[in-house]
Amino acid sequence: MEALTPMGIGGLLFAVFFVLLLIGCPIMVALGVGTMVCFLILDIDLSMMIERAFASLTAFPLMALPAFVLAGALMEASGISRRLVAVAEAFVGPIPGGLAISTVLSCVFFGAISGSGPATTAAVGMLMIPAMTKRGYNTAYAAATTATAGGIGIIIPPSIPMVIYGVTGQVSISKMFMAGFIPGFLIAAALCILHFLKCRKLNLGGDSWSLRHLLHSIRDGFWSILAPLIILGGIYAGLFTPTEAAIVAIFYTLFVGIFIHRELKFKSFMASLNTTSWLTGRVLVLVFTATAFGYLLTSYRIPVELANWVLGFTTNVYMVWLFVVVLLIFLGMFMETLAIIMLVTPVLLPIMTAYGVDPIHFGLILICCCGIGFSTPPLGENMFIASGISNQSLESISFMALPMVFANLLAIVVLVAFPGLVMFLPNMMSVAAP
Repeated sequence: MEALTPMGIGGLLFAVFFVLLLIGCPIMVALGVGTMVCFLILDIDLSMMIERAFASLTAFPLMALPAFVLAGALMEASGISRRLVAVAEAFVGPIPGGLAISTVLSCVFFGAISGSGPATTAAVGMLMIPAMTKRGYNTAYAAATTATAGGIGIIIPPSIPMVIYGVTGQVSISKMFMAGFIPGFLIAAALCILHFLKCRKLNLGGDSWSLRHLLHSIRDGFWSILAPLIILGGIYAGLFTPTEAAIVAIFYTLFVGIFIHRELKFKSFMASLNTTSWLTGRVLVLVFTATAFGYLLTSYRIPVELANWVLGFTTNVYMVWLFVVVLLIFLGMFMETLAIIMLVTPVLLPIMTAYGVDPIHFGLILICCCGIGFSTPPLGENMFIASGISNQSLESISFMALPMVFANLLAIVVLVAFPGLVMFLPNMMSVAAP
């Protein structure tokens, strides 16, 4: 079997992987079995696969994953997310499409404490979809608004997919977090402008604007607003790492939920633990098999061979970006976010760096494309969540979401064309470092 070239090994690996996907195997099974088949054909001891995969689960940054998931679940149970939504509504007031815009802003706020797209969609959707419907919005439009805005949850730091990308691509998680600010707000601004333009003739504003109401909501939500400031401020001030920040977030939420809001009860606490264990276990099994898959790719220099093959076709980096973005959006229609990151990072990152693209810039575009994947069928996790909350069909929600997905794509095009928007804050962070 030594006659197999790196590209031959890569072809075999992906052939087994895609065949298993087509017959309905879960993606973690397809990754694991594909890797095992290649190990057996190459006469490599299978214990090596287990050792490499297990080693990935002991990475210190990966500890942030269950901690951020638990922090997000506890914040919803302790009333923090509800107060953030109230603050967003008070800011918007009577602007045309006010509730749609406040839904986007609420997703930005909640994304800054949950790091998860589906969690953001569920937390905000439970409050905003009924409110928008009651105010006269089309229910499918309200669901589509929440589903598409929920994707911002993985772009605004802290972000669980950014943690996975940082571990997989050996990239600074703190810099990835810093890079997410401008793109996250750019996408949010694009969606807000879209909702303003669509709703300005429909008389669908929010409540009349009141300074007294705004100050009251800020006072009531003071401890909720403080949560992302403490988490992100501590990371960027160098007080703690992203992993340590996740632990700080848990204890802060427990303190606020028990002693200040007094809404966190034992039953909801146990439900948060249950949610965390289920989501974390599901992700770590995927990480386990995907790491072994990636080890085989890198050991036989398959990404390098693929990069050289692509370089032979074009030297235009924007043509390569076009291919990459289209590929990622296509994959997002059929695969979950963390699976995409674990699968494509070892393959595409060397190609993009060969074209002079910064790993932070590539990682951020990867995360943004995955954010679109949350609201594109047939997989679209956010779509399923919004459909369940609104009791609307996936078809009707998907149709309403098309303009919002297009606005999201325009923002990504801007981020690709102007990498300085992504790299400005990470570069500032590098300059400030001693």
